Amino acid sequence: MSCVVAAPESLAAASQELSGIGAALRQASAAASGRTPQLAVAAGDEVSTAVSALFGSYAREFHALSAQAMTLHDDFVRALAGAGGAYAATEAANANPLQPLEDDILAVINAPTDALFNRPLIGHGANGAPGTGQAGGPGGFLWGKGGGGGAGAPGQPGGAGDSGGHGSLVGFGGGGGLGGNDTLGNGLPGQSS
Repeated sequence: MSCVVAAPESLAAASQELSGIGAALRQASAAASGRTPQLAVAAGDEVSTAVSALFGSYAREFHALSAQAMTLHDDFVRALAGAGGAYAATEAANANPLQPLEDDILAVINAPTDALFNRPLIGHGANGAPGTGQAGGPGGFLWGKGGGGGAGAPGQPGGAGDSGGHGSLVGFGGGGGLGGNDTLGNGLPGQSS
């Protein structure tokens, strides 16, 4: 069984380096293009003229092939860069294609207990908002960790972590939030459940 490993960053770096190589080859070809097709005749005789014409025709063929090679090189660099972009997009699309479905199923399962008790049946509690000292939300009745308390505003205590483990079959309490620093740099920590 064959395996393909591709790193989009490596493909982008390779296409950048290949672009640099192509630019250097183009410069070299342009520098030589004016001189090689029309070689000066060494002497005024027929042999020198024939040799000059022969080398000139070789030079013109070389430049034509060089132009084709540059076109192929440019196509290859574009294909490599496009493959890296396509691979990155595919990886992003396949990162977790079932997450929306999972979220929808949990929302349906948790809707009745959320409506009656403001607590999910399954899942973790929400964390308190940072800078507010807000307490964490409760974890699920059957399973779930309590939400962590939010950090306190300056001079204020952090929010308490909620008790996901207390009252849940499987789970544990959330951590207390960090206290906000007062003017002396002292913070009052939140309580952990």
